[in-house]
Amino acid sequence: MNRDFDIQEYLAEGVEQVVKDALKATLKDPRESAFLAKFAIASAKANKKRIEEEKAGLHVPSYLIASITSSCNLHCAGCYSRANNATEDCEPERQLSDEDWLRIFKEAEELGISFILLAGGEPMLRWDVMQAAGSIQDIIFPIFTNGTFMGDKHMELLDKCRNLVPVISIEGGREETDSRRGEGIYDTVVSKMDELHRRGLIYGVSVTVTKENLHEVYSDEFLDIMRERGCKAVFYIEYVPVTDEAKELAPDDDDRSFMSERMDTLRANRDDMMYVAFPGDEKSSGGCLAAGRGFFHINSHGGAEPCPFSAYSDINVKDTSVREALGSGLFTALRDGGVLAGDHIGGCVLHEKRDQVEAILRGELPNDKA
Repeated sequence: MNRDFDIQEYLAEGVEQVVKDALKATLKDPRESAFLAKFAIASAKANKKRIEEEKAGLHVPSYLIASITSSCNLHCAGCYSRANNATEDCEPERQLSDEDWLRIFKEAEELGISFILLAGGEPMLRWDVMQAAGSIQDIIFPIFTNGTFMGDKHMELLDKCRNLVPVISIEGGREETDSRRGEGIYDTVVSKMDELHRRGLIYGVSVTVTKENLHEVYSDEFLDIMRERGCKAVFYIEYVPVTDEAKELAPDDDDRSFMSERMDTLRANRDDMMYVAFPGDEKSSGGCLAAGRGFFHINSHGGAEPCPFSAYSDINVKDTSVREALGSGLFTALRDGGVLAGDHIGGCVLHEKRDQVEAILRGELPNDKA
C-alpha cells in the first residue's frame, strides 16, 4: 500500500467534488440547489470532525453502506447478495430495528460521515427506516432501489426530505434489464423515473457493468435517454463474480482503462449529470477503500463488514457502536496489513483475497503478515 497517499485529503476532495457535481446537475431546480448548498456547509463541518478523529487515532471514512433489510422481491441473475445468503424472500426476526438504525445514523453523523448509501435487499421495504434517514438532514442518503416499491407515500417523503435520493437499478435497455431482473421490470422502473421527473425530484440510476453491457451503458445514446427522463446521476458498479464461472463477465484491465477514459470525457463534456464509478481507479487511491479506509458496510443484522461484497465481520453494532466497529480487529488488520493493495479480478480485491480475510478472522494471519 502507498504509505505516502493522504487518504483524508483524497476523501475530502471526493466529497467536495460530489457536491459540486450535484449542484451543477440541479441548477434548474431551486429547491434542490438550496438543499445542496446547505449540505455543502454541513459537509465541510463533517470533514473537520473526521480530521479531529484522525488526530485522535481513529480514521473515519466519508461513506457508510447500510443494508437495512435482508428482504427483496426480485431474484436478479448473478446477485452477489443472494449468493452470500444476505438476501432472502422474507425478513428474519434478527434484523436491526428501526430504533437501531436511527441510533446508527446519529452516531455516523457525530463522527462526520457525510453519505450513507441505503441498500438491501430492497430498502424501500423499510418505511420507518426511510423516515428515520430523512430526519438526519446533514447526511445524504442515496437509496439503491429496484424501483418497484415506490408509491405515492415514498414520493411524498422524497419531496419533503431532499437528503433522500433514490438510485434506481437498471442494466441498460429493456432487453438487458429484463434479462437480469425479470420480465416487465424495465417498463416499471422507467414509469417510476417519469413520475419522479414529473414531481421535480432528483434521482439517479445504478448500473452493474459487465463485459456484455459495458459499451452500451457508457454510450451517449443510453445517457441521453436517462437525461431526458430527468436522471441526474449515474452510478457505475463493476460486476463482482460470485462464482468462478462468472469471472468472464467481469471487466478486465483493458475495460477499466476504457471506463476511466470515458468517465473523464463524460465529466468534462456532460456536466448536466454526475457520474460515480465504484470502485473506480483504486490504484490512484492507494488500494481498495473498503474496511473503513473510504467506506464500510453494516448488514441488516448489524454486522460491520469491509464491504457488501466481502461478508465477513468480527463485531456487531447492535452490541457496540459505529466508533468501535471502525476500530475492530478485522478492519485494522485489513487496513494495516496490505490486503487492500494489489491487482485483482472483478473490481473487488477482498473477493479475490477472501482466503486471507478468512485467515485473519481465524487468527492465523498476524496483522503485519496480512
